[in-house]
This record gives sequence, structure tokens and C-alpha cells, in this order.
Amino acid sequence: MPTPTLTADGRLRVLADGNEMPMLGLGVWQVPNGRECVDAVRWALELGYRHIDTAQAYGNEESVGAGLRESGVPREEVFITTKLYPARSDPAADAERSLGRLGVEQVDLYIVHWPRGGPTWAWEGMERARELGYARSIGVSNFDVRELDQVMQMASVAPAVDQVQFSPFVYRRGLLEACEQRGVALDAYSPLGTGSHLSHDGVRRVAARVGRTPAQVLLRWCVQQAVPVIPKSTHRERIEENAQIFDFVLSEEDMAELATLDETSGTDRALERKWW
Repeated sequence: MPTPTLTADGRLRVLADGNEMPMLGLGVWQVPNGRECVDAVRWALELGYRHIDTAQAYGNEESVGAGLRESGVPREEVFITTKLYPARSDPAADAERSLGRLGVEQVDLYIVHWPRGGPTWAWEGMERARELGYARSIGVSNFDVRELDQVMQMASVAPAVDQVQFSPFVYRRGLLEACEQRGVALDAYSPLGTGSHLSHDGVRRVAARVGRTPAQVLLRWCVQQAVPVIPKSTHRERIEENAQIFDFVLSEEDMAELATLDETSGTDRALERKWW
């Protein structure tokens, strides 16, 4: 299986198309458009994050753009991901509208949010968005191995990323291995289980042993498998805490102990159940 390529400092993953994706990002799912979202993005960028993950379906692209501008961090230093809402029919036109809401000329990653209507119909439009310069990289989200393969069979440009729910509790080992074999980077959303994993005794035990918080341990577990993470928070202190994952290493024993928490039997599925 190919070995994922990270930069020397371990903070960037080199995608199959040659672009570099930060291993840590801020997710803004369920953060309303407005001051709360603007502040979360601004704080994250001030605290050293260089990746912000949003989506058309979140309804907060305007606030992400405002947070970027208020932070003062140059646009070229920030990796921005947004996602196609797949109920629409023209991915390229929708990408252009996202750019207007974000106030940028290009996103770094544009993803099909879920395989509604089948896995392949949107891909030609995704490739067109890339050709037009609206996105540097293109990818998918919530696609299982079969769906990923269907896209790759018809694609001129293969997906660079498959973003799925991933953590020790949702250890999609089969999907991770399949993605690595295909040169696709798995990208973890909800790596903290929307907070539900932080109080688990097994996580707390490892955290106490290594002198870190449960959140830092869960995020580090993903990062050590070359899986980028996009934890969501609107609290400055949590955003700061979540960023402190590059100055320690989990042992093989720690990694294995956390892996025993998996509730999916190492699935190659992207979802336990469809929501559409």
C-alpha cells in the first residue's frame, strides 16, 4: 500500500494532485451564519490554523469569508474547503456562487458533499470547476469504496480526498486502506464525535497517561495515520487546545488501545446509514 506523504513538520499532507492540505482544520458545521462563525474562523486563524472547512449546505460561507478577512492572514496562506450541495445540477456554477459568498477567487478543495442521485453525475461538473480555476483540488465526501471506484472509473481527474466521519470509535479501517491504495486522502469530520467521545473512560485513560486532553489524543490518533482532521468548536479556548497536537506522539500501544474502541468492525462503508 502506498505510504502517504507528509511535509517534514507533519503539518501538511501532499495530495495526489501535488497540492498540500493542512492536517488540522476548523470545521463550521452547525455554526450559524453570523458573528459566532466569523469569530470562530478569526480565532482559529489567529491561533495558527490554516484550513477552514465549510459547505454550501451549512449556509455560512459568507461568515467564513468575513472571518478570513478579519483575521488579517493572507488568503494564500489559508486552505479553504467548501462542498457542493448535491441537490443542485451544475457544480461549476455552484462553485462560482460559493466563491462570491466567500469573497475569494478560488477554493483549495471543492467536494461533492454526499452521493445523492448516484456517485458519478456531478463529477464532470466538478472537473469543469477545477478547469475554470474555481478549485485547486476536487474530492468527495461520504463515498464508500464502491462509489469511489465508480467515480475513478469515469474521471479524467481522480478525487484527491474522501471526507468521512472517522475516529477511534468509527475506525473505517477498510475505507482508509482502500483510499490509500487509490491515492485518495481520507479526511476526518467529527473526529471528537461532536464531543461525545471526550468523556469515554478509554480515551481518558490514554489522555491521563500521556498528559494530554481527550480531544488532543483523539485528534492525534487520526493525524498519526496521515488523516487530516477538522474538529468543530466556537470556543476560543477549545480551538486553541485542539491545535496543540503536533508536539507529542502516541505510542504504538496507545494507538492500538484507542483502536479497540471501534464500533464499525473496520468497515469500508462511509456511513452507517444514509440521511438522504
